[in-house]
Amino acid sequence: MGPVLLENVTTEMDIAQTEIFDPALCLDDAEDLDTAIEMVNSIEYGNASTIYTERGGEARKYRYDVDAGNIGINIGVCAPMGFFHFGGRKGSFFGDLHA
Repeated sequence: MGPVLLENVTTEMDIAQTEIFDPALCLDDAEDLDTAIEMVNSIEYGNASTIYTERGGEARKYRYDVDAGNIGINIGVCAPMGFFHFGGRKGSFFGDLHA
């Protein structure tokens, strides 16, 4: 499968509620920062999440309030460096406890 970009993905959709390991990127817009944080935290899995913002305060709040193992700020795909552990959060705790 080649890379896939899925736009307007809502938290109710199966693709948002399923942990996938394909080259797929799911995108959605949020009305405000608090809504974005609620959207991310409402999903069962927490491997990674990325936000695009021009505001440093919003980036910091997102980083500390989102329950995900890998947080990206203004980057395409957030991934840990080779010397960091790789572990998600919630149902995505691969590598740390559930492997």
